Amino acid sequence: MGHLVTVATCSLNQWVLDWEGNLGRIIESIHQAKAAGARLRVGPELEICGYSSLDHFHELDVYTHSLEMLAQLLQDKSTHGILLDVGVPILHRNLRYNCRVICLDGKILLIRPKMWLANDGNYREMRHFTPWMRPRETELFHLPKILAELQGETHVLFGDAVISTPETAFGAETCEELFTPKAPHIDMALDGVEIITNSSGSHFTLRKLDTRLQLIMEATRKSGGVYLYANQQGCDGERLYFDGCAMIIVNGDVVAQGSQFSLNDVEVVTATVDLEEVRSYRAAISRGLQAAASTAKYQRIQTPFELSSEDGDADVTVAPTLLIQPRYHSVEEEIALSGGCYLWDYLRRSGTAGYLVPLSGGIDSCATAGIVYSLCRIVMGGLGEGNKQVLEEVQRIPKYGGEGVFTTTPQELCKPGFSPIYMGMKKQSSRETPQRAQDLSEAIGSYHVNLDIDDEVGQMLSTARQRPGGGSLLVLGSANVGESLRGYLTKYDCSSADINPIGSIDKADLKRFIAWAEKNFDLPCLHEFLTAVPTAELEPITEDYVQSDEADMGMTYQELTIFGRLRKLNKLGPFGMFQRLVHDWSIDRVRKPDDDAPYYTPTQVAEKVKKFFHFYAINRHKMTTLTPALHCNDYSPDDNRFDLRPFLYPPFWKSWSFKRIDMELEKIERKRASRKQ
Repeated sequence: MGHLVTVATCSLNQWVLDWEGNLGRIIESIHQAKAAGARLRVGPELEICGYSSLDHFHELDVYTHSLEMLAQLLQDKSTHGILLDVGVPILHRNLRYNCRVICLDGKILLIRPKMWLANDGNYREMRHFTPWMRPRETELFHLPKILAELQGETHVLFGDAVISTPETAFGAETCEELFTPKAPHIDMALDGVEIITNSSGSHFTLRKLDTRLQLIMEATRKSGGVYLYANQQGCDGERLYFDGCAMIIVNGDVVAQGSQFSLNDVEVVTATVDLEEVRSYRAAISRGLQAAASTAKYQRIQTPFELSSEDGDADVTVAPTLLIQPRYHSVEEEIALSGGCYLWDYLRRSGTAGYLVPLSGGIDSCATAGIVYSLCRIVMGGLGEGNKQVLEEVQRIPKYGGEGVFTTTPQELCKPGFSPIYMGMKKQSSRETPQRAQDLSEAIGSYHVNLDIDDEVGQMLSTARQRPGGGSLLVLGSANVGESLRGYLTKYDCSSADINPIGSIDKADLKRFIAWAEKNFDLPCLHEFLTAVPTAELEPITEDYVQSDEADMGMTYQELTIFGRLRKLNKLGPFGMFQRLVHDWSIDRVRKPDDDAPYYTPTQVAEKVKKFFHFYAINRHKMTTLTPALHCNDYSPDDNRFDLRPFLYPPFWKSWSFKRIDMELEKIERKRASRKQ
């Protein structure tokens, strides 16, 4: 048996600017790591202040308070006896850096600034921080008085270096650096660094975990080594949900994986690893010549602190942690769990009493109500596990104030805090939609109000008085991503809720979620939502006419999903999208059995693309008032910090891009005609 080392990583549910709360969770994670025998602990990115502080990073208070919390951490002797890798924003020579502070027994060993900043999609780190542009170089950081007194020195090293212990070396990289083509862990591994920590603020999107996990596994499959991945968990004050899933990987294999969705504010993942396995693995792969020839040499900061000991290696009761298979959730489970956990965080941190869910009897509002019911199921699971924090938060709901054991089912929990309300009109609402809404409300146990808005809107005022428990409610929206792309919504109507848990999820995934919830939540009434024709019920119903959303929009929800992905993810404008779809949707193309893409002629494709961009452009202004949505897809049109495009466009019908489509279409039709002759 070689050198056995127990290491710890964690997921923390931090909250922006919750200084003492964040510090408390960091200290608790250190206590748990030490209790598990760990000698090295890494936490999430910017864990002291909260990752999503955004433009607060321009305020000097953030840096002052971060150092004050760091000083308290260093003074706390209960956190000594373990190497700590802590995320802190640092102001150095008038530049703002996103840093890792490596410390031991109340002393700072190194301040390591982030080198490659995330600056796409939801991330604008270049707006707030400066990257450290000098690989493998360090300089002195002048400690403020509060830290200098603890350090017993006025300066510590600041820059790109690694920590050397008697038996190994470890280095830190931060979130985005893992995803870069020339990631720091490559040079560190070639220079003999055996343990690499990665602190992240990586947000959740549907189907993303597989990509993230493969990148992390590949990081050590090529180079060998031990990789500790830490991540933020929960809603820390933004539209993003951070999905935790802290992991420990050895030589490309997972040995420990935390939960992806959890109500626990602190989750620590530990593993015992054998450093000799790293050395044997590296000797057996093609790295020797590259390592010998590499000029990328790191400054090593020496510490006598041992991560392993001879006594520990001789203990037959201690063994390396066995490999495990990575765990993934289905898309349906991701929707249920991410939405439920996000809404729980939002509810408890906003201090409100519950949610108001406007039900239309359709799939979208049904999905929103289903996510609320998922929240209740998740909370009941937390209560069943004896989670004291969950119990305290549930007791804050007015009906339960101060009571002990009070409920045994999700339905009982749902009633006082969650109120669906059906708002219909006699002439335009079918008989089925209010009945579906009421059936669903009864099935999940919530308090239901059936309000006919043909009558006085003032009846709304009685809702709060009728609902058990009292207290203010947050209104949940239920416009899906396709309707937002198309602008198929009324400004300041369904675009003006407090939060929208389904705002970046497409219709197909919502249907999958409802079908899954029908069985897994034991809600047979959901089947009727799946078979109903999608309709906004904006026009009067007659014997031979019921309004259809897809007919009104001039495109199907499936097509909207395709348009949305090509527009945002593939960065295609009208002409580029036409060129792509004229092939993908061609009636002449040979298709695989599982290919469900539409069949259209080039002329039909041109009409579809033009119609989409026309309505996208004229309705783009609606996105400026769109309800902030839980971010679940990277083709969301959400104008709130994500999809940064103008909201005023020239008429597309007269645009050069549409003319180019016509010119290309003419070429295509000529070629098709010549082939037929």
